[in-house]
Amino acid sequence: MKQISEEQQLLVLIYQIRDDHPTMGVRDMYYKIQPQTMGRDAFENFCKEEGLGSKRIKNWRITTDSSGVKRFDNLLKGLLINRINQVWQSDITYYEVEGDFYYITFIIDAYSRLIVGHHTSRRLTTEQTTIPSLNMAIKQRKQQQLSVDGLIFHSDGGGQYYAKSFLRMTNQEGIKNSMCEYPWDNGKAERINGVIKNNYLIHRNIRSFIELKKEVDRSVNLYNQEKPHIGLKRKTPIQFEKAYICIGQQSDGEKSMTELKTQYPEVVSALCAEDNNSQIQISLMN
Repeated sequence: MKQISEEQQLLVLIYQIRDDHPTMGVRDMYYKIQPQTMGRDAFENFCKEEGLGSKRIKNWRITTDSSGVKRFDNLLKGLLINRINQVWQSDITYYEVEGDFYYITFIIDAYSRLIVGHHTSRRLTTEQTTIPSLNMAIKQRKQQQLSVDGLIFHSDGGGQYYAKSFLRMTNQEGIKNSMCEYPWDNGKAERINGVIKNNYLIHRNIRSFIELKKEVDRSVNLYNQEKPHIGLKRKTPIQFEKAYICIGQQSDGEKSMTELKTQYPEVVSALCAEDNNSQIQISLMN
């Protein structure tokens, strides 16, 4: 099962690389990814078996044999996402710096588009990707006095999302695990990858891993604090969440202000008091 898990972890990343570098050879990919648990020949054979040895059109209906792999039901099918802290979605992407590949994990709130957790790592292991990102997300919500009990955590089928150490965390917090059927079918999280990489990171002169970590942190902050979204009524994710909690604006099934005050009284009090004399509060009331 461990070998299958490792292959699942690599497959999504290899597809991303193949999309961005259609003519890159399998051996070059091996030396860029530098998988810790798979040798060069095994990696090349794995790519060959998956049809990834040369440029081809993606077959969205092909995945690795997941026999023995922990796979969760897709809890988002037919679900109306109508509140913050209801669903988190996550994905892992790569970023190339001076010929080396590094990895960035994002967790977003599916309703507000807020990036609640992220982590930049040298390796693709669970300990360096999903665990620190989830720790950040849980810590952030608890600081806001928002419970994560019953929250749905949705991801692709990558092994980092069903590793025992990761599942211990979700089980401990009462988080429900959810997975899409195919590793690359995780739209909102995948879009965040593109936004941060193409709208922010690519425009920075990043020359080292340390610089990449700093720029990812900076980009996430800019995205959360300053980037308006059409789907959020031209508000930034932070502004949208404050409006949702403080003002209780009604749209398509959002909770009423009474329900919010009952469920999160401390949060409502703190956020609204913070905004009482701010320009944000004035703009949100318009």
